[in-house]
Amino acid sequence: MKLAMIGFGQAGGKVVDKFLEYDKRTGSEIVRAAAAVNTAKADLMGLEHIAEDQRVLIGQSRVKGHGVGADNELGAEIAEEDIDEVQGAIDSIPVHEVDAFLVVAGLGGGTGSGGAPVLAKHLKRIYTEPVYGLGILPGSDEGGIYTLNAARSFQTFVREVDNLMVFDNDAWRKTGESVQGGYEEINEEIVRRFGILFGAGEIRQGQEVAESVVDSSEIINTLSGGGVSTVGYAEEEVEERSSGGLLSRLRNDGNDEELDSAHTTNRITSLVRKAALGRLTLPCEIEGAERALLVLAGPPEYLNRKGIERGRKWLEEQTGSMEVRGGDYPYRGAGFVATVILLAGVTNVPRIKELQQVAIEAQDNLDEIREESDDNLDDLVSDDSDELESLF
Repeated sequence: MKLAMIGFGQAGGKVVDKFLEYDKRTGSEIVRAAAAVNTAKADLMGLEHIAEDQRVLIGQSRVKGHGVGADNELGAEIAEEDIDEVQGAIDSIPVHEVDAFLVVAGLGGGTGSGGAPVLAKHLKRIYTEPVYGLGILPGSDEGGIYTLNAARSFQTFVREVDNLMVFDNDAWRKTGESVQGGYEEINEEIVRRFGILFGAGEIRQGQEVAESVVDSSEIINTLSGGGVSTVGYAEEEVEERSSGGLLSRLRNDGNDEELDSAHTTNRITSLVRKAALGRLTLPCEIEGAERALLVLAGPPEYLNRKGIERGRKWLEEQTGSMEVRGGDYPYRGAGFVATVILLAGVTNVPRIKELQQVAIEAQDNLDEIREESDDNLDDLVSDDSDELESLF
């Protein structure tokens, strides 16, 4: 699937930059075009793979290149005011060669949180290609203002895109991990999952054709209908022997020459279950997911049609959905066999409910603090001061 990716804000820009690095490393050719938009000049300068002429600094007349300070209302205003500057970068994108737009943003800050929904709305008004969002939720320990920003941005963003795929930092940050190290690892997790998902169906020169093809239309159909999506992932390593043969736990140990079909089918089904029931990008109950897509990637000799079909049938039973698609993605030299599961239209998401509740409490606390601040100022500037004349 060919994507035009726009990273909005610091987190969004870094993730898109990581996607470009992944593309170069794997040759997957997912990113047909990429741009980064920010109100902070330093964040744009820190990018390594996005072309300099595709880095757009907005809001210079308002914030002088210093960012919006986690004020997502200001971020939205600046995005509205400077949307023509963003469009200037998009104009250089060969839209006829892309299957969809992907707007990536962290939802807890100011620029991406406020600007990404504005950009999504703009793109949908102009282009016929689907516009997807990839929103990254802040950790619960990052503070009330970031939670409030995320809740407000989430409910706006999800209405402006054709589908909002969500990654929850709270489910992925490790205890005691440095902020910088934590985010680098999280970005790698994001790119690995979505890289395999979007890479399926893209046939490169000399690459094997999938037995059961997953192409861009399968992904688009799974994401159609709007709502929120999450992605599951599981992998097992494949080792190369000095003789050139492949060994893996996917292979029945008693048969070195041929893959044991029944054993491989069972291992694939197990991988599918691990992906669906393990750590999702947005933890949720998979029952009730409206649509699902299963992609099995790895060396072609380990991809088993029967295993994919059994995994797809199991997903149908678990989700209760009749719209479960599936296929393989031959990926020679990958060093692993991986299962990626896209669950679209999920509704039983405790994290989102918790986020909204905490945000409501944070909003109430902010209102109380502002009222108290006004009262304290009135007390400080007492009635006696009325006897003094104001300067103007």
